Amino acid sequence: MYEGKSILQLHELLVSKKVTPLDLVKDAIELAKKDDNNAFEYIMENEAIKIASNLGEVDENNLLWGIPFVIKDNMSTKDVPTTASSNILKGYIPVFDATVVKKLKDAKAVPIGKTTLDELAMGGTGTSGHLGVTHNPWDKSKTRLVGGSSCGSAAATAAGIVPFALASDTGDSTRKPASFAGLVGLKPTWSRISRWGLFPFAPSLDTIGIFSRNVMDCAIVTSVLAGRDEKDATSSTEKVENYWKFVGKPCEKRNIAIVKEIVDTISDKEVVMAFNKTVSEFKNRGFKINEVSIPNEVLTSLFPTYFVISCAEATSNNANLDGIKFGPLSNGSTYEEVMCEARTKGFGELIKRRFVIGSFALMKENQNDLFLRAQRNRRRIVEIVNNILKDNDFIYLPAAPSIAPKINESSDRLSDEYLIADNHLVLGNFAGLPSITLPIGFKNDMPFGANLMGRAFDEVGLFQVAYELEQITGLANIYAKGGK
Repeated sequence: MYEGKSILQLHELLVSKKVTPLDLVKDAIELAKKDDNNAFEYIMENEAIKIASNLGEVDENNLLWGIPFVIKDNMSTKDVPTTASSNILKGYIPVFDATVVKKLKDAKAVPIGKTTLDELAMGGTGTSGHLGVTHNPWDKSKTRLVGGSSCGSAAATAAGIVPFALASDTGDSTRKPASFAGLVGLKPTWSRISRWGLFPFAPSLDTIGIFSRNVMDCAIVTSVLAGRDEKDATSSTEKVENYWKFVGKPCEKRNIAIVKEIVDTISDKEVVMAFNKTVSEFKNRGFKINEVSIPNEVLTSLFPTYFVISCAEATSNNANLDGIKFGPLSNGSTYEEVMCEARTKGFGELIKRRFVIGSFALMKENQNDLFLRAQRNRRRIVEIVNNILKDNDFIYLPAAPSIAPKINESSDRLSDEYLIADNHLVLGNFAGLPSITLPIGFKNDMPFGANLMGRAFDEVGLFQVAYELEQITGLANIYAKGGK
């Protein structure tokens, strides 16, 4: 009954007492149980009903009061199984909530489930989790991906089960699925939102992400999650705004940069045509569009640089998954034997490959040629991005070169389209900048999106320009069952 409704729509129903939090939660849980996209690791039925039943009188000034949401299963949830979609963590039940989960609970939002992901958040397809492939709700044939690693959170939001979801983003793990699923997907400024309780993948790149179906809802959630957390020494003390109050307000017409080399690598004419149409509309609304250039050799280095750095950090950060501290205890007479068996049985092939690559890059004899070289190149890339943002307020680009690919669909991993157009969103992670994807069109009844990236801590400006784009496209509040 409440499928596909936004936070504000649900809030109005709650305030008018046309529904109760328990009504919303039971409805969301029923939809979650009927999910056929493999979006859920665990449905928190008993936990959610208990929370919703004890909320008391409605809080008119709290927009998240009684609102159901879902949590990517790489975030710690007290007394609720948390596996990161990996067999090595099967049966693990944390004793604390991640800061973002606690903040939402304190705001009286109600978690109704933990969602699937690529194992340990490493991957961009939504196919490597221990429960198998997560499907795209827009594709009724179940042949297309929703993207990863935040596949389950994207699928649950795109299917209208919940109005928003928690995700994480290390290279594009929120923003790429948002493009494939017709969602708003935010990667905030690095350190803007606490990562305490988020299972680490590559901490110098990791951020908490948010899915919603409109810009206002995303801003509402960000307003609650942002801020300093003493448990996370890397979290920022920068002032937190009520971001949602700026959405829809008159927006200062600013400079928007478009990187020519990235757009030129996209072969799908319909994606480029829809993108160019939004560029023209931005111009009509008073924005200044500047075409800028990044050397091709820099752009083709994005993916290998990301891969080396992320695999190296992941190898180090997941060393505790050894079958003793975490994971089922395995047979063996020595620590090495126990660890070897636990990791052999507990990790999928993709994780094993990444750990081997990361360990190789960190070996003393390889560090300079691999890990440190990648770090030096990252610094060069960040300098280029920051130089563009000296004269421009935002960088605007297609979020992906195509609609969601089919499962097992092969691509030329050495082509410029793959190396550049499919991986350029990592620029936001390298530089720690806020970045948001939202839908701009459809092809074959499948959505595709564009991405805006701004200066550090300018989430206010980012939300304002994103809202302008939402008005241009008219694609707010879409969800799979409801169609476009």
